[in-house]
Amino acid sequence: MSGSPPPTGGFVRRVGLFQATAINMSQMCGIGPFVTIPLMVAAFGGPQAVIGFVAGAVLALCDGLVWAELGASMPGSGGSYVYLRQAFQYRTGRLMPFLFVWTAMLFIPLIMSTGVVGFVQYLGYLAPDLTGTQGDLVGLGVITLVVILLWRGIEHIARIAAVMWTVMIASVLLVIVAAATDFSPHMAFTYPAHVFDLTSDRFWLGFAAGLTIGIYDYLGYNTTAYMGAEIKDPGRTLPRSILLSILGIMAIYLLLQIGTLGVIDWHRMTDPRDIASTSVASAVLEKTWGKGAADTVTVLILVTAFASVFTGLLGGSRVPCDAARDRVFFRSYAKLHPRHRFPMLGLATMGAITAIGFLIGRHTDLATLIQLLTTVMVIVQALAQIVALSVLRGRRPDLRRPYRMWLYPLPSVVAFAGWCVIYGYADENSPGRHPMEWSLAWLALGCAAYLVWARLERVWPFGPKEISEEYGTAPTPRAERAGT
Repeated sequence: MSGSPPPTGGFVRRVGLFQATAINMSQMCGIGPFVTIPLMVAAFGGPQAVIGFVAGAVLALCDGLVWAELGASMPGSGGSYVYLRQAFQYRTGRLMPFLFVWTAMLFIPLIMSTGVVGFVQYLGYLAPDLTGTQGDLVGLGVITLVVILLWRGIEHIARIAAVMWTVMIASVLLVIVAAATDFSPHMAFTYPAHVFDLTSDRFWLGFAAGLTIGIYDYLGYNTTAYMGAEIKDPGRTLPRSILLSILGIMAIYLLLQIGTLGVIDWHRMTDPRDIASTSVASAVLEKTWGKGAADTVTVLILVTAFASVFTGLLGGSRVPCDAARDRVFFRSYAKLHPRHRFPMLGLATMGAITAIGFLIGRHTDLATLIQLLTTVMVIVQALAQIVALSVLRGRRPDLRRPYRMWLYPLPSVVAFAGWCVIYGYADENSPGRHPMEWSLAWLALGCAAYLVWARLERVWPFGPKEISEEYGTAPTPRAERAGT
């Protein structure tokens, strides 16, 4: 037998490879590099900050291979929820998928809220007299518009995402080309003394901070995995969309980072009074091609920021849907729009939390918000998912795997180590904020909520474990020969 087809839960498979890659890249790029280049420079204390983007790319690529195998094998709605449910159901019942949805309802909107914060930052370049209250209202309006645009069928959304991807590519390329016209190798490659002293605590603290910022900039390579039930030929499309988007964004980021450092003195990026610390891409265009060109490209960057929030909420809103259908989350989240077949309550809830996160980010600082969302995500998604891959290889060797991780288990080991570095140094890089403690507190609250919910639902540990191996098994050799 070839195994049962992967469940879609009412979703329609209409997203192809180009659209899937565009959705990932739009979410990955967004406003991220345009607002984090100054943060990266401040973390490293010089133009050697490019190390952070390289380290982030390596971690994203290794972790992306984990997503690629799991997504191709189990292409359902919800991404990590599906993988954790299938891997850990044998020992802890529904605990791990419940905790994932619990944390995802927080960290996914927090990621989106940073994009809206960046949107308002760059809008300040075009409207320098924008007040704090006006900026708050603009950000809330952007979030509302995103939700309205997502309130439609996936085939229309995929076309919108493709258009936004084109704008994103145009904005990034214009900044790269502008930087190339006035590039100074001396500025880009002259480093402060002793910055590569590997025995220095300062280097490793900077590296950990840079790795955290770097992986934040790459987050989004897994967006289509959350939409697995809406992807055409997911066994081939999902792995390719993940790997192509990571490699494409890697090249773009390196050119953008090096080009920017070759035009703008890195000291300006660390001065909060300088426009280069909040709108560095606009500063590049203003210095190279003049104020008119800077204004035009800033508008494109605003569209890019909007696109990242759009695609992020598109994928994230699917997370609680699968859990609700399996009675691992509030059942009302399982309801799809009767005509357009999208999860209405998931989209509305994540839109609301994004608005709250945006207001928090506006009145604290972006680096702290990045630290918080990253630490919340690491334990329940990043580390647990790497373990899930190995568990499933042992528990279900017969699982249909259209794609298998290259050089297994080396990428898993590298990804696990990278995430541990990010988590372990979280408090070091954010003194006084304690993101690690906040993430553990949120996790403990989630465990308590699970116990209450499990008691009401009479599931493990207050009832039997319900084992459900719904994804297809690999074809037998005889079936394979028969099908050829």
